Amino acid sequence: MKIKSILVSQPAPNESSPYTEIARKAKIKIDFRPFIHVASVDAKELRTQKIDLSQYNGIIFTSKNAIDHYFRIAEEMRFAVPDSMRYICQSEAIANYLQKHIIYRKRKISYGEKNFADLLPLFKKYPTEKYLLPASDLINDEMVKTLETSNIDWTRATMYRTVCSDLTDVAISDYDMLVFFSPQGIKSLTENFPDFKQNGTVVAVFGNTTQAAAEKIGLKIDVMAPNKETPSMTMAIEKYIRESYK
Repeated sequence: MKIKSILVSQPAPNESSPYTEIARKAKIKIDFRPFIHVASVDAKELRTQKIDLSQYNGIIFTSKNAIDHYFRIAEEMRFAVPDSMRYICQSEAIANYLQKHIIYRKRKISYGEKNFADLLPLFKKYPTEKYLLPASDLINDEMVKTLETSNIDWTRATMYRTVCSDLTDVAISDYDMLVFFSPQGIKSLTENFPDFKQNGTVVAVFGNTTQAAAEKIGLKIDVMAPNKETPSMTMAIEKYIRESYK
């Protein structure tokens, strides 16, 4: 099937994005629309989780969202985050993002390579802190397993939620390809378009969990990333388009 239009279930990237190059070279239309968005949890709801921010001297950050929502809710609760707080961040990029909220120098900041399991040596190095994990309502099972085997004192705090966006103004059947990056994106498709039938629509998914969610509702996967040949979604899409013209 030749692709003339693609809907990517994410916010629009900047102009130098590989998607722009794909659209130019293949002369196709690529639209962007977030299928999910983040909704804040307020201080009142956090208190129902029996979370007292002052009881923790360590924070585990796994995303920039988690950082923003922790400091948002700290301000809302009028909690002054102490300079002595220890920060364990999943990656260097996440650690650097802390500069948006704190003076980075002379703070207790450590970070892993990339994956959450990479933090285990840091938990062993700083085992006596009482850690708070600011997170969304959706949490990776592997993350929980890592924390449970780390022998540290940790508590999860749901500070934001991932919810389905309103897509009722989108003509989903007008697109030749739909691109998904998370199981929540697949859920949003079913909630917004309960009568959706794939028919000839090409479905592209990123990651095994997204693939499983798509197949669970009966979708046929035509484009899959990442893999050795196409480690990014844009590479996988470009390969599919190239082969469709043969």
